[in-house]
Amino acid sequence: MPETVVDLAGVSLCYRLAKQRNVSIKEYLIHLVKGALVYEELWALKDIDLRVEAGEVLGIVGRNGAGKSTLAKVIAGVIKPTQGERRVEGIVSPILELGTGFDYELTGYENIFLNALLLGRQKREIEREVDDIVEFSGLGEFIETPMRSYSSGMIARLGFSIATAWLPTVLILDEVLAVGDARFVARCQERLDAFREQGTTIIMISHALNMLQDYSTRCIWIERGELCADGSPAEVLGQYFQAMAPEQVAKAAEQAEATEEAEASV
Repeated sequence: MPETVVDLAGVSLCYRLAKQRNVSIKEYLIHLVKGALVYEELWALKDIDLRVEAGEVLGIVGRNGAGKSTLAKVIAGVIKPTQGERRVEGIVSPILELGTGFDYELTGYENIFLNALLLGRQKREIEREVDDIVEFSGLGEFIETPMRSYSSGMIARLGFSIATAWLPTVLILDEVLAVGDARFVARCQERLDAFREQGTTIIMISHALNMLQDYSTRCIWIERGELCADGSPAEVLGQYFQAMAPEQVAKAAEQAEATEEAEASV
């Protein structure tokens, strides 16, 4: 029987958003002392039940703001849920928002140590793998330059190279492969294949439905913080595409109309 490595039971997450627009710390403190701060509750996740088995490749789809990245952060342990229980077994390597865990004033080489330490690695472990990390990233001489000069693709390459330098129990990828070039994406997929063969559970968030269709063994659809569908990639992605189709058609029509107006004004 497959081992469950991610187990979420009734997980909900609520953000408290201040309704006042405080333009300074002074105004904020005045509102705080007067007890005049009013908050609005935003439930980013609502009663999520999710179990992921060892070796699964779980694809997560949903519109922007649906709660996908929030769910990934809960699984990674970055955010504690407001309600419910989270249990994740083994070592988790998350690659979440682009640039997370990096200092842009440090060089790429220095950031390897910083980022890997934040992922729970020891200095000796990093020293043994640092040359392979640099080689896999393909950054070459740029590894000795400050990260503030890196493109988004270079940052993604370095982040992926660090997070996958060691075999994790759970690997979480949030739109990481969307900013890489074709050659690097191919190398990433080869490494992911090797991880999957060794039993690593992979959780992927992406708007690239074709990639999720080809690579995932299972998909879930998140909408307004709720789990709308859970099943095979063909089934879930089909439902999601069908639901999004009218919206995409409307956007295409608006774009075509704007283009015609622009051409007419020339």
